[in-house]
Amino acid sequence: MVFEQAGWDFALPFSPLKSSVLQSQARFHFEVTGFNMGIVSKTFGVSRGLNMNRQLFRSVAVSIVCLLALRTATAAADCSETIPEVFQKIAPSVVYISAVSIDPFKVTERIIGSSGSGFIIDPDGLILTNSHLVYGYQAITVTTETGQIVMAEMVAEDRILDIAILRIPTPLGGFPAVTFGDSKKIRVGEQVSVIGNPLGLEQTLTVGVISGINRVLPAAPMSLKLPLIQTDAAINPGNSGGPLVNSCGEVIGINTATFLEAENMGFALPIHIVKDVLEELLEKGRVVRPWVGVAGQLVRKELSEIINLPVLDGFLVETVEAGSPAEKAGLKGGILPVTLGGLELLLGGDIIVEGNGRSFGERKNFVEFVRGLKVGDEVKLTVFHEGETRQVSFRLPERPN
Repeated sequence: MVFEQAGWDFALPFSPLKSSVLQSQARFHFEVTGFNMGIVSKTFGVSRGLNMNRQLFRSVAVSIVCLLALRTATAAADCSETIPEVFQKIAPSVVYISAVSIDPFKVTERIIGSSGSGFIIDPDGLILTNSHLVYGYQAITVTTETGQIVMAEMVAEDRILDIAILRIPTPLGGFPAVTFGDSKKIRVGEQVSVIGNPLGLEQTLTVGVISGINRVLPAAPMSLKLPLIQTDAAINPGNSGGPLVNSCGEVIGINTATFLEAENMGFALPIHIVKDVLEELLEKGRVVRPWVGVAGQLVRKELSEIINLPVLDGFLVETVEAGSPAEKAGLKGGILPVTLGGLELLLGGDIIVEGNGRSFGERKNFVEFVRGLKVGDEVKLTVFHEGETRQVSFRLPERPN
């Protein structure tokens, strides 16, 4: 399977798991679900550009979130807008984004670039887009619907959710901003529109339906281990970061990914996930997450019958990050690569069978435990390795930048 994010290709192995020994829906990188929830992120705009003290910046963040919530709450439940009317409503808020930098390890062809879409979420020039379009680039430019080209600065970003917030100078009268819809209430079969800049073709509209909801991609970078919206509306390189819009002209998702080997299959991050972290992003420039420092996947004890090694139900630790709380606590990663039914494992590491007294024998318990982790929490783990069980505990710090 080849995975695409705004023109950047990631070659990823994929084969459906044919055995019940492993929980096929339980492959987790803890970066996404909470153990290794942190990610390298920069804080921009808090001390420069916005020229606000912390208290005032927080007030602005709360005001923006409240305004977006009000727009969502007051939007009509039943809509009669035609597709052209939806386009006319949303298009003025959709922008073209271009970013450039250099590859310091090259002598020739040093210039690297990225391009895609974004949309204005506040009249004062705040733009929501994908992090993979702009993170790490030296210069970011935005072309508005009127053709105006301006420099943008990064206000906040989060690579786990693959979202970023940019800010551009505000003209007299402000910008037209989008209205957020309720992505928690969407249904398969509802009509949706995609507006963006595929292959640099500005203000392109494609139309389709919601093909699926809560799609967790079977093989994807850690930023996409999330429940996504699937649509058959055409999403091409350059649509990333643009809005997925319902028939009311409300944004219900941010277009994020496609599979190059598939047709009519695109994915968008539900907008309610963005709204949940928007205030924190605007206030702090990042999403604060706890850090354990392990990655792996859930396994079942029946696996021992296949590999002839002692295994218990739990989370198989495959890798441990250097300097992490997990490493300091003595957790061990795997050393033996094995492929079973197309699923790749790195065996030989610890298996975490309990967290704070909660058994990881059931996927639900594991997910609830991980999602409940917070910076400052004390974590007590029961760890199994080579037939023996031991206890480890440590306090969770924030993932360092």
